[in-house]
Amino acid sequence: MPSDPLFTYAVIADTHMNQEENYSSSPYPCNALANARTRYVIAELNRLKPDFVVHLGDIVNPVPELPTYTDAANHFKNLVKALDAPLHLVPGNHDIGDKPVSWMPAGTVTEEHIALYESHFGKHYYSFDHKGLHVVIVNTPLINSGLDAEQEQRAWLEDDLKGNAGRRIVLCVHYPPYVSNPEENGSYDNIDEPGRSWLLGLIQQHRVEVIFCGHVHNFWYDRLAESEMYLLPSTAFVRHDYSEFFHIEPGDQYGRNDEPKLGYCVVRVYENEQIVETIRTYGRTLDEAQALAPEVKSVRPVLSRESTIDSIGVDMRHPWAEEMEIAPSGAVDEFERKIARNDYPVLALWEMGLRRMRVPIQDVANPKTRKRMQALKRIGHTFQVFCYGLPNDALLYSLADASGLVDILEVVLPWDKTPGAMEALRSIKAKTGVRLYLSRVNRKDAAKVAGARFNHLISHGFVLAERADLADFTNTLDSDRVLDGFVFRIPNDASPADAVIEARDLTELLDRDACLYIRTSAASPAEAYIDDEENAARIAESVVACIGGGTRISAVLDTFADIDRGYFARTGLVDRRYNPRLSSHVVKNLIGLFQEGGWLLEEKHTEAGAATITVILRNRQGGHARLLVNGVEENLQSGTQGDIIDLATGSVLAFDAGMQVPRLCMVIERQETARLAKTGTE
Repeated sequence: MPSDPLFTYAVIADTHMNQEENYSSSPYPCNALANARTRYVIAELNRLKPDFVVHLGDIVNPVPELPTYTDAANHFKNLVKALDAPLHLVPGNHDIGDKPVSWMPAGTVTEEHIALYESHFGKHYYSFDHKGLHVVIVNTPLINSGLDAEQEQRAWLEDDLKGNAGRRIVLCVHYPPYVSNPEENGSYDNIDEPGRSWLLGLIQQHRVEVIFCGHVHNFWYDRLAESEMYLLPSTAFVRHDYSEFFHIEPGDQYGRNDEPKLGYCVVRVYENEQIVETIRTYGRTLDEAQALAPEVKSVRPVLSRESTIDSIGVDMRHPWAEEMEIAPSGAVDEFERKIARNDYPVLALWEMGLRRMRVPIQDVANPKTRKRMQALKRIGHTFQVFCYGLPNDALLYSLADASGLVDILEVVLPWDKTPGAMEALRSIKAKTGVRLYLSRVNRKDAAKVAGARFNHLISHGFVLAERADLADFTNTLDSDRVLDGFVFRIPNDASPADAVIEARDLTELLDRDACLYIRTSAASPAEAYIDDEENAARIAESVVACIGGGTRISAVLDTFADIDRGYFARTGLVDRRYNPRLSSHVVKNLIGLFQEGGWLLEEKHTEAGAATITVILRNRQGGHARLLVNGVEENLQSGTQGDIIDLATGSVLAFDAGMQVPRLCMVIERQETARLAKTGTE
């Protein structure tokens, strides 16, 4: 279990408070919920008890020139009186005026708007210290304005950063410096030149640790030299021009009310890093005089860099670092497309505590994707890169150039071509230093013929029954141990737990790793596998089995995001908007429970005509935990002494002989529960 943080703080953005409840001048219904959504966030923050809270701007929805601005500001101030933690405000364009934008009808920042802002909210730029952290608040609408206040802020910021050189610095702004890359054109959503280069230069010069940005109402992450930069979601609504990210219909209110994308961040400060957790609110609201529901004891959420279960990965079939051209909307941008990267796949991985990614070798060869891989590698991601056939010289150069980036190179070959490829594999390992896994193409897979039809499909991965062939291969052709492991295909009608038990024996025989490629699709490309509960049950069994499989067993879950068109349709861990599915919650809760490791898969059995599946883990201290799928009361009555973890919700339930057993749950000895995970009430 990771050590406790030094302290925590929270960051919220773009509340867009209205001048009255359940009303907004916006034509979108979700905007009228902004006040109630803010109230819900304040109540959650009081429960989380951060040391302080920063608001990144667009505090209110009416812009300064509107007569309703003061009413909205007062409404906000009255609402946040309920916040227990100190609140620090950053001015947004709705609060103090837009940056200089000649094509926008909204008023830009002026001395009068600054005075109005300060009369309601206080200073528009400043800094403060907290337990070794130096937090800097900058008025980004002011940059490039030409106002006297701009020069005053510029001189102040340069002096402030210089005077705090060597300290841990957090920069909080409304407009992000950029949303794709530092060289991008100016748009409604970034800081224009020359102010952008000035600010980025200061960030790099003074090694700012973290930068938090609002305005874009979407999650995004980047590294600028030693600095980490986050764009935060809004608590109120989504900037739905960015729905172009998702290859699916935009959803409610044309994407504006994509509720799983609403939320805020909690930051845990450690000695040498800050771990940012994005908390989805799902657009929940709280009316005046209403209180949050009583807190339920639950599994502590896993954080992006805390997971010690590196043996579980996902197959990233869809582009996961895709740069999109965001179409001109006619609202906030009209005269050119914006370039932006979709970082929701990364957010979804972080939420689950997954860091291992299986990606094609083209991701290493692509400079933009490779740069992205390098950024994620620095925060704990691992990459299993696969290719069919031996990589050519250009791909080998990319691998060598990306030294230390690729953890495993999975080479897929026809079995009859493998003996002749061994010398080339030796050369690849010598040149790149990567671990090599071997997989095979199954040209004569029996699944090609089903129901008197020929299925034109590809099958790859060894089968566990090929132990004799693999033993002969390792003893003769790979006696010098060029290969570090083999990849085995586990079809969707095979038990992942049974596969782990068999693979564990096989690793001892071969003295090589076993990577289990766990399929969720059916044998026929025309058969859809879209039952969320069935999929989640299979994923749960896979994760629990892999947790107890030992150091030589790993698993790749196929698939990460829904395949909702083409061949082998199936649901994934997340949907096409990269919002969590049931399987995502199950993985998150299991990894949250078993971060410490040290568990051994003991047995798996089925009951009641294969309706109930039980997978049992034991640790070195004799404690036990068991996964129960489709459990019933009778499965628990005999000798059950412990807690039941509902894997769909993370709730920790004390056992009661008359209770309704969750369909997917872990049964854990009570003395083990506290050791396994800090819960929401602790």
